[in-house]
Amino acid sequence: MTNDTIQVRSRAQAGAEVAWFAPICNGDDAFLGHLDPKYKSNWENASKILLTADRLGYRNILCPSSYLVGQDTMTFASAVAPLTQQINLLTAIRCGEVHPPMLARALATLDHILKGRLTINIISSNLPGVNMSSEDRYQRSREVIEILKQAWTQDQIDFQGQFYQLQLDTAPVKPYQQNGGPLLYFGGYSPAGVALCAEHCDVYLMWPETEQKLATLMSTMSQKAATYGRTVDFGLRIHMIVRETETEARDYAAQLISKLDLDKGKAIREKALDAQSYGVARQTEMRNSADDAFFVEDNLWTGIGLARSGCGAALVGTPDQILAKLRRYLDLGIRSFIFSGYPHLQECELFAKYVLPQLETFSMPIIQGRIPKDEPLTPLAAGKRK
Repeated sequence: MTNDTIQVRSRAQAGAEVAWFAPICNGDDAFLGHLDPKYKSNWENASKILLTADRLGYRNILCPSSYLVGQDTMTFASAVAPLTQQINLLTAIRCGEVHPPMLARALATLDHILKGRLTINIISSNLPGVNMSSEDRYQRSREVIEILKQAWTQDQIDFQGQFYQLQLDTAPVKPYQQNGGPLLYFGGYSPAGVALCAEHCDVYLMWPETEQKLATLMSTMSQKAATYGRTVDFGLRIHMIVRETETEARDYAAQLISKLDLDKGKAIREKALDAQSYGVARQTEMRNSADDAFFVEDNLWTGIGLARSGCGAALVGTPDQILAKLRRYLDLGIRSFIFSGYPHLQECELFAKYVLPQLETFSMPIIQGRIPKDEPLTPLAAGKRK
């Protein structure tokens, strides 16, 4: 399935960046809505999942951000970074939490620790305890991004905006990556969010929807990016249940929600900072259109969304069924996947066993020319001490 209105930055690139998910925000369990102490989002559990994904060949891993029991994103990423071998860290930043020059300095530090394997997930939702208008949130995010880009590409930050007014030397904030610095991943559905991604970001992340609705989202983003003379890549964040037979996969999906009290599931969903967003509303709309078993499309199961906000659906099926579905997404133009499952370590291993070896994978920073062949001339690398 192709669509001429969808313009993809890496369309000619075979394969995809295949990523997993680090459940550092209290989001892991064997039964949805049933909080088993075994799956706490502590260092031992979360780092084991990330390092397993690294060992099994996943090319990136999302480290999310939320005001829930668990671990701080940047702290966790910095602690685990030196233990990794080849995986990128997709580190979420909630714009406005940290003064932009100090954020740039922290990101540059992490990027040097990883030798260029840092990618950044831009989040614009409200800060904990604060209710800011959508217009102001996206404007603040735009200013943070523009300051970061000045920090990464210029000798001086010279910025005058609504939220920040800065004039600073950029030597302390130079990242390891060159040619524009770390790649920015972004997910948002409102017109302001689409405009922000189209103007400044590199990978537009979508939550699961029917193939036709994904194509519409991609076409809209392509048209908006073209107004800035740009193209972007497209990513899909989705859960995974793969088993040797379709019956086993469907039975496991039903088992996941077998202990779920629907009122408790609703309370879990509403705790998230993005619970009232348009994106979450779209996930609810999709689930409401599903059949009695919560399938809305072949192998696309929406039961996950009964007990979590955000990404609310899973691919459910055999290795061949999952691979066929992923190839349809690849044909559409998706070049980045972020998978997860319950419990996360088990599903990480099962997907790596049954499907990952059949997919051609790549590192997005490498194919976009961000990681230099030689140590860069930055103050934290081969540059002069300043």
